[in-house]
Amino acid sequence: MHTEYPFDGKKYEKASQCQRGWGTELVDELRLNGDEAILDLGCGSGVLTRALAERVPRGRVVGIDSSRSMLEAARAHKTENMEFELLDITELMFDAEFDVVFSNAVLHWVLNHEQLLRRIYNALKPGGFLRVQFGADGNVINFIEVARDVMKLPAYTPYFIGFRWPWYMPTPAEYEKVLSRTEFRNYRVWGENKDRYFSEERTLISMVEEAGIVPFLAVLPEDVKQVFSKAVFERLIAKTKQPDGRCFETFRRINVYAEK
Repeated sequence: MHTEYPFDGKKYEKASQCQRGWGTELVDELRLNGDEAILDLGCGSGVLTRALAERVPRGRVVGIDSSRSMLEAARAHKTENMEFELLDITELMFDAEFDVVFSNAVLHWVLNHEQLLRRIYNALKPGGFLRVQFGADGNVINFIEVARDVMKLPAYTPYFIGFRWPWYMPTPAEYEKVLSRTEFRNYRVWGENKDRYFSEERTLISMVEEAGIVPFLAVLPEDVKQVFSKAVFERLIAKTKQPDGRCFETFRRINVYAEK
């Protein structure tokens, strides 16, 4: 079972400019006839779900997410050929319903990809395809190093006993091996460097605040969350600040295309 974290859909939509840009590129590259049925895994605030729906005026798009808050934000974008379901990605039970399974910047939150790929395969119609992008090995390396360092401070270590690391970020070679054990054919896996400079500290902090730090705060008492966040943010800015005043963070992506 995929853990549900307390994301704020409205705040996430405002803070997810990077992810939205990557997703728009992904949508634009899809070769569609306009009548496809598309499944959007981890649709979040629904911005890309709507973009997909506009590409298939004679088709339909189903967006799923395990966060009620995200879906509340997503429904503001709803059109006639869109629908949303509160559903954990790991609990897909669709049977040959979709021509395309799409996902942007989400699947690193799923730890068991062999099971996930089996369920995606079952959800696709014969001849359908999977097109996804998610965090790869080396992604947000500065944030991860800072988070690990702060977790090890004496004030916080008791809270993280038994903490399960929330992400699966493989190398392309590692993921190709996972795909090789499935029934998918004509698959391709490739990495992509999306490293970014942030002109404003607040932009980097907002992005981390609405996604990356959420699993860590989920195990902390209310009176500890703010001080933990402050420690992470201060260290992150100090670590990523460049001589010209900008902040730098790594964004390494893994891209997957596979056919049924």
